[in-house]
Amino acid sequence: MESFRSRLVLRYLLGEMIPTFFLGVLVFIFILLTFQALRLTEFVLVHGIKITVVAQMMAYLSTSFLPVLFPMSLLFTILMTYGRLSADSEIVALKANGLGMTHIIAPAVVLSLLIALLSAQTAFHIAPWGNRQFELLVTKHGSMKPGVALKEGTFSEGFFDLVVYANKVDNKRGRLEQVFIYDESDPNTPVTVIAREGRLVLNPDKPGHEALLRLTDGDIHRTSAAGRHTKIHFSAYEIKLQDPVTEAFRDKSPPSLSLEELQIQLRDEKLDPVARRKLVTEFHKRLAIATACVLFALIGVGLGTTTNRRAAKSGGMVICIGLIVAYWILYVTFENMAKQGKVAPGLAMWIPNFLFMIASAFSLRRAWH
Repeated sequence: MESFRSRLVLRYLLGEMIPTFFLGVLVFIFILLTFQALRLTEFVLVHGIKITVVAQMMAYLSTSFLPVLFPMSLLFTILMTYGRLSADSEIVALKANGLGMTHIIAPAVVLSLLIALLSAQTAFHIAPWGNRQFELLVTKHGSMKPGVALKEGTFSEGFFDLVVYANKVDNKRGRLEQVFIYDESDPNTPVTVIAREGRLVLNPDKPGHEALLRLTDGDIHRTSAAGRHTKIHFSAYEIKLQDPVTEAFRDKSPPSLSLEELQIQLRDEKLDPVARRKLVTEFHKRLAIATACVLFALIGVGLGTTTNRRAAKSGGMVICIGLIVAYWILYVTFENMAKQGKVAPGLAMWIPNFLFMIASAFSLRRAWH
């Protein structure tokens, strides 16, 4: 009979926690994307990127956030579920029916183990893919429309390493009027170009990294190191603009590496010690975040079942945010220490989990008594 009641409680609590978990994932995705809102808005207003491309960026960002979102959402789920059980006196009713804390905690442990496995798989395979796709989109579209960097009546520096001035700028058509260009790429022979009109043509294969500036009706002024001045008049003149620094897509960052790629790089005996330290830190932090799911669940059960019944419903979110902030302060602190070589990466990334394991043991002890 007790086994039947235990299975019934397991199905009942899992049926209540799973929808809440998915709700928590959506809530925290929205919160994290809110912090990226300014950056994403810049792509639309400054770089002229389409809304559909920004939507792709948001999707890839959300995918890269998943390993971090899972433990946070699980903590939110456990606190809300067990807080409600405590507030409605269902914990007392379950105990009155002969079910101990082991049976009450079991659903949270089962769910946390499942989420921990999912988090580990996501951290080593899905999230790196999402992060890499986001990196590629940012690199490709970060300067998608160079024309937007030009302002009417303003000297624009850093435009493909040129100083450009235009009396009128039509960003939509890429047309410039009364153009002044100063090129000091060769300090010994600086070049000044003045033209009546210019047209900016982007290379569709290398957007933002290569363009052609077609000038009409103008003069080229060149001064040599000896002080000799040369003037050339032209009816049509083309300047090929290239940005060799950002032309190639950057290499994968550590968060974009899958488990197999991390292992391959770590087996490289010629790997720089600083780079090796960063990769080892990346490997351990992914495992630590997955393990944190179980610790967050145990803390959530302990706090949810011992919270004041009147404050259980209203205080669940406050407690959740407080614990998350505390964990991530520890996490970021020790991650930086690991990357700087102050603490061994294999130890640093597990210290926050160890501290939260102590907190979970204390929390469960209170709940048990």
